[in-house]
Amino acid sequence: MTLTDKQINEDGAMDPGIRDFLQKRCRTGELSCAEAFHFADQLGISPADVGKYADRLKIRLTKCQLGLFGYAPEKKIVKPAVEVNDTLKAAIEGAMVDDRLPCAAAWDIAAQAGISKMALSAACEALGIKVKPCQLGAF
Repeated sequence: MTLTDKQINEDGAMDPGIRDFLQKRCRTGELSCAEAFHFADQLGISPADVGKYADRLKIRLTKCQLGLFGYAPEKKIVKPAVEVNDTLKAAIEGAMVDDRLPCAAAWDIAAQAGISKMALSAACEALGIKVKPCQLGAF
């Protein structure tokens, strides 16, 4: 299900159940990446759709699980890895699209390599590889 089919009416109105769910749980006006994925699962919608709702509701996305945005005061907290092994480098380079690594691919590679998402992001930083697009639509 995508926002363009059942969750936003022809007049642009959002699904009231989804809107109310997010507004009740995001009273501070912020939504972490991990919460967004959890809510997407609970609501039966994609993380990208949660991101679209957050944007329309003026809810700020925070605490990217790759460390790329949403951390005060620096915003981005990921630091380049000291070294990146050849196997990980090959996996990252093999999953790139248009000279970038999609966020979803980064998560998959981290899981397959048995490392944290933040460690995978640090490897990308060391290799000078940008992660984009974000699964929530933040970048």
